[in-house]
Amino acid sequence: MIPAFTGSIPVAPATCQVLRFDLGRGDLDNRNALIHRPCFKTWPEVSEKQVLVVLKELKIFSGNANPALAREICSHLSVPLAKATVKTFSDGEIMVEVNENVRGRDVFVVQPTCQPANQNLMELLVMIDALKRASAARITAVIPYFGYARQDRKVAPRTPITSKLVADLITTAGAQRVLCVDLHAGQIQGFFNIPVDHLYAAPVVLEDLKSRFSEELVVVSPDAGGTERARAFAKRLNAGLAIIDKRRSAANVSEVMHIIGDVNGRTCVIVDDMIDTAGTLCQAAAALKAQGAGDIYATATHAVLSGPALERINESSLKEVLVCNTVPTADKVDKCSRLRTISVAKLLAEAIRRIHGDESVSSLFV
Repeated sequence: MIPAFTGSIPVAPATCQVLRFDLGRGDLDNRNALIHRPCFKTWPEVSEKQVLVVLKELKIFSGNANPALAREICSHLSVPLAKATVKTFSDGEIMVEVNENVRGRDVFVVQPTCQPANQNLMELLVMIDALKRASAARITAVIPYFGYARQDRKVAPRTPITSKLVADLITTAGAQRVLCVDLHAGQIQGFFNIPVDHLYAAPVVLEDLKSRFSEELVVVSPDAGGTERARAFAKRLNAGLAIIDKRRSAANVSEVMHIIGDVNGRTCVIVDDMIDTAGTLCQAAAALKAQGAGDIYATATHAVLSGPALERINESSLKEVLVCNTVPTADKVDKCSRLRTISVAKLLAEAIRRIHGDESVSSLFV
């Protein structure tokens, strides 16, 4: 905003809510020394020794995919969940109505594209379009679980790369930034032509594991593709490392071959990014038990848990499965007593706070 010119209505100078940083000598290069507090001042009253940051109001919306996570994020940020109506007509079409002013606001839409994937994806696209047409200043799609991430390459002739298509849809709808957690493949970030902040749930999971296990662990990768993830966990836990070699005979069917590493008599933690039908996970647990492993735990960021997953976990050698709430888990925990959920809401809230304040998010990537 600029000062009102002579004769304008109102005649008083224009005011703007600003964040004022009172700087002392030598403080310009020391961010920790800044003392900040919101205040109302007119532009002429601002001294030369103050740094001004215009505060765009933060708005957080949620679709129907995981409203509980969105409410928890809002609780950490001490902001209310913004009001919007997201409903489905009798013929299956989605209708979105934004019930409050978002003109010039910094808007975040929390919507994992989990099951039902197509419904939740379409909700996200329609919400982004509605916010764009309502003149939001910036729209960030917060996608804790990115559906279609496993279709990130051509695995056979005449097959699509659907994750690239989804990225194009989100961008075309009007999103200007994407915030996601534990993509199935990190290179999916390159499918977007807009900035992507890729967070990892590892800090949250590691904190929980360190608080519960004092004995030496063995971190197990359920396949060769997850070796890098398992190695990172093992390094931070000062644990051993084992890898399970497997071969798939068909889609959603896997066969465990053999184990690389010593697991005899050791407590094992199987680490993966997601659990879908739990076939790989349960076969891995059975293979570890056959090799003389002690208690067997598992952890994964995304609890997709489709098909016979819950039944398989209940009948497996697993003592506990630790998952995050990137997708709703309440109904699944009720059906499977071995599931335990931890929250990534605080991690996402901190990322949203930093993005909103134009601060660095890189320290959250590890």
